[in-house]
Amino acid sequence: MKKLVLALAILSSIFTGCSTDDDENSNPRNPVVGEITGDITTSKTYAFGNYTLKGIVKIKSGVTVTFDAGSTITADVTSGVDALVVENGGKLIVNGTAAEPVVFTEVSKVPGSWGGIIMYGDAPIVGAAGVTTATSEDGLALSYGGTNPTHNGGSLTYVRVEYAGKKITDGTSEMNGFSFYSVGSGTVLDHLVSYKGADDGYEFYGGTVSLTNAISYGNFDDSFDWQDGWKGQNNSNWYAYQTGTGNFGMEIEAKSVNNTFWPIVSNITLKRAAGTLTENGSVEYDAIQFKKQGNGEYNNVLIEGYTDPSAVAVRIQDAPTNTDQVNGNKIKFNGIKINSGTVSVGGGSGSIIVAFPSNQFITSSSATGASLTSGAWATVNGTNLIQ
Repeated sequence: MKKLVLALAILSSIFTGCSTDDDENSNPRNPVVGEITGDITTSKTYAFGNYTLKGIVKIKSGVTVTFDAGSTITADVTSGVDALVVENGGKLIVNGTAAEPVVFTEVSKVPGSWGGIIMYGDAPIVGAAGVTTATSEDGLALSYGGTNPTHNGGSLTYVRVEYAGKKITDGTSEMNGFSFYSVGSGTVLDHLVSYKGADDGYEFYGGTVSLTNAISYGNFDDSFDWQDGWKGQNNSNWYAYQTGTGNFGMEIEAKSVNNTFWPIVSNITLKRAAGTLTENGSVEYDAIQFKKQGNGEYNNVLIEGYTDPSAVAVRIQDAPTNTDQVNGNKIKFNGIKINSGTVSVGGGSGSIIVAFPSNQFITSSSATGASLTSGAWATVNGTNLIQ
């Protein structure tokens, strides 16, 4: 009897082990394959899969669209102008992870082949001459601006956009990797990558949203850019690496409106690889440029690689910005380290003498810049983007 019980126990163990192996092999995580096109008028979730993005896809007001971790969404330049647009009132939820980011890419892998992710909200803006609404410059000609500072356009976590920054029609209308039009503080933007686009990595058009743990790598124009009175208050860990082609690490403006608001960004790294050229062949490029009354507070900043004799770490482009923002104590650097022999500050012309007031430009040999953890989310074609 004991022998029989032992034999049955052994057989049970064998079959149980085989059953587990068979379950794992017979139920792999198979990606869904599908196409995304046209206006999305009903809330839906795109399960883990490989999707084709065709045309200007708009998430309409009242609609929530969700993408599961590990998904890949691929545009194709031969199909025309492609972009994913979140209209005001719509929500985009992208649930990537460090190990399984959600990747928006383009089949040819040529910078400027599609329009990236564009989000609209109704948070406040301050446009030219102080207007509170404006028309988008992405070719869609949509109105943006409003009175809702806590607008919520969704949550983008561990998302990578590749080869975006499309120039439309006559070249005057442009898209970026990520474009945020009057997006509010209720929106989550965390662990994002903008990779090798033909325009800016990230651009904010007013609004109050903040961006954390962001990489801008190899974008042709500016790594980070904003206007229209953007004033995100909780930004941190911005990392820019300009290589091949690139203009400013950060371009900061406020539509020539003297103002008392400003964004706050902490832990910034701006790097430029040797031999990187400007987009239009001009000799002027800088780590950070302020113009048209741009301002802000910047903490723990590391700058290196801007070694051209015409480049500076911080440039004040025009006299009004120097007078109103620098001398008015509205631009502050608290802990900035400038490597590679880059000149610290300069004006847009010889007549602009930039002299920051006391305690508004504090250098620090111990500034470390952004602190990011490498992983699949920050790796493209085997290259770790955090250089």
